[in-house]
Amino acid sequence: MRLAGPLRIVALIVAVGLTWIVVSILLGGPGSGFPRIQQLFISPDNSATPEPRARKYKCGLPQPCPEEHLAFRMVSGAANVIGPKICLEDRMLMSSVKDNVGRGLNIALVNGVSGELIEARAFDMWAGDVNDLLKFIRPLHEGTLVFVASYDDPATKMNEETRKLFSDLGSKNVKDLAFRDSWVFVGAKGVQNKSPFEQHVKNSKHTNKYEGWPEALEMGGCIPRRTVAG
Repeated sequence: MRLAGPLRIVALIVAVGLTWIVVSILLGGPGSGFPRIQQLFISPDNSATPEPRARKYKCGLPQPCPEEHLAFRMVSGAANVIGPKICLEDRMLMSSVKDNVGRGLNIALVNGVSGELIEARAFDMWAGDVNDLLKFIRPLHEGTLVFVASYDDPATKMNEETRKLFSDLGSKNVKDLAFRDSWVFVGAKGVQNKSPFEQHVKNSKHTNKYEGWPEALEMGGCIPRRTVAG
């Protein structure tokens, strides 16, 4: 009976020692000979990938925008199947999910000072009336930002006045825009120079990614807030 106390102490020491050895091996402690366990997450295809993932900022941009700038990201439509998207300050202005996009030109008007959406509409440039588009962009106020994403065909109904209005907003490619081209553009009423936010891919059977349509375009960046309200 006198040995019961010492035996309990010895048993406790042995148990603690074994526990330490097991934990040391699992965690890759000194002298364990095992690599340190790295935290992983499992992707949908069951492949293990180290975490954490790269941080994303507003609208999925890889870097944050400076103060007094608006973060945006936009994607043109893919062929006549996947609709375009326009995101501003982490808010989706236009998309198929919002059910406010359509064939032709998808345009979101934004107050360049506050970043608030003024209006968003789609204009059918294959079978629609170009006068609807002209009535939409003729009366723009100074400082209004204009986001444009093409879908399917952006140009068949375009006339000279339409091209001039977009050119006045800062577009350098609208003069060459043609049947089924892909186009994304951000301009503003009252700009002095051509916009740095524009991409254009011609419809060509030699280079088209999809049968009858070029690749979809994606563009993102930071737009300085305007000083004149739209």
